[in-house]
Amino acid sequence: MTRFGRYGGIYVPETLMVPIEELTEAFEYFRANPLFQKELNELLSTYAGRPTPITFVPTFSDKVQAKVYLKREDLLHTGAHKLNNSLGQALLAKRMGKRRLIAETGAGQHGVATATAAARLGMECVVYMGTTDMKRQAHNVVRMRLLGAEVRPVSAGSRTLKDAINEALRDWVSNLASTHYCLGSALGPHPYPTMVREFQRVIGDEAKIQFREMTGRLPDTVVACVGGGSNAIGIFTAFLNDSVKLIGVEAGGRGTGRGEHAARFMFDSDPLNHIGVLHGTETFLLQDEDGNILPTYSVSAGLDYPAVGPEHAFLFETKRASYSSISDDLAISAFKMLTQTEGIMPALESSHAIAYVIREMKGSNEFILINCSGRGDKDLSIVEDWMKGHGEL
Repeated sequence: MTRFGRYGGIYVPETLMVPIEELTEAFEYFRANPLFQKELNELLSTYAGRPTPITFVPTFSDKVQAKVYLKREDLLHTGAHKLNNSLGQALLAKRMGKRRLIAETGAGQHGVATATAAARLGMECVVYMGTTDMKRQAHNVVRMRLLGAEVRPVSAGSRTLKDAINEALRDWVSNLASTHYCLGSALGPHPYPTMVREFQRVIGDEAKIQFREMTGRLPDTVVACVGGGSNAIGIFTAFLNDSVKLIGVEAGGRGTGRGEHAARFMFDSDPLNHIGVLHGTETFLLQDEDGNILPTYSVSAGLDYPAVGPEHAFLFETKRASYSSISDDLAISAFKMLTQTEGIMPALESSHAIAYVIREMKGSNEFILINCSGRGDKDLSIVEDWMKGHGEL
């Protein structure tokens, strides 16, 4: 299936159709291949550290008057959920005879995960990263380089994730025979949205079993941040056929004006007017009246992207999932609250989901599962600057 309702598809130059077809065929073959699945599962368990646990957060729960649990992707090797997908794609690429991985990254975690997978599997790795993101995620740039990856700065456009994807696609077109493009989120042309979802669904599959074992029931609500949407679709997928509310939380940034946020579902008019094509897929995106892509902003580099994965667009349109947005200030406040009440420091991306629970679900007494998609050490300099600016340091 190349589409989710009207969303998705394959919108690429003719030069990319052959590698897209090659990738689709290989993915469909190896996803059903027991030897491939065995090798991937061994990597996930003995190298990446799966299964990650679910943690009940009692003090935080008391403060918000709900029963809150975290799916701890922050405890996965490299510190975020991204490694699930990078190991899967890297192993697939190696089976296809590719020797070189390229990737884009915003917050740096996908770049780190891809560099890690490349190091483990003995492959060359090049990561494209906007210069704006390189400055605010300098810690992860060092990690990638130490892992043996070449980090190529991208100074075009907004110098963030969108522009890094553009450069990675140009590289792929020029090096098709040797190279696999390891796309980090549930975006892009088919088969990427499906492939990334399938490599990330381990999050939800584990969580569903674990939550039942811990509580004897399913959660009332599952909450996850949404940039491109890989961590959210990874946990949502297991609960799609259950009576569980699914909430995706976007970056509300510093305001509602153009260029001040990255909330694709936050429209003043008919959302269908905001459907377009970006990076090979048809989906919801931020664009002006003439179809030009609008600039975006978020304190969290991993949510700073003008489009959303096509399956999320489908879940929004069919009302199976709901989407909201959280401002920078609320996200940082949530970061601090979870850190101080539970000793768990979430990524700023995950902090948006935590902030949603604080703002919208206080006093609900619901059983809530939040996907803590990454750890927050990469964001310490950003939080420090914010605290200094608010007179807290």
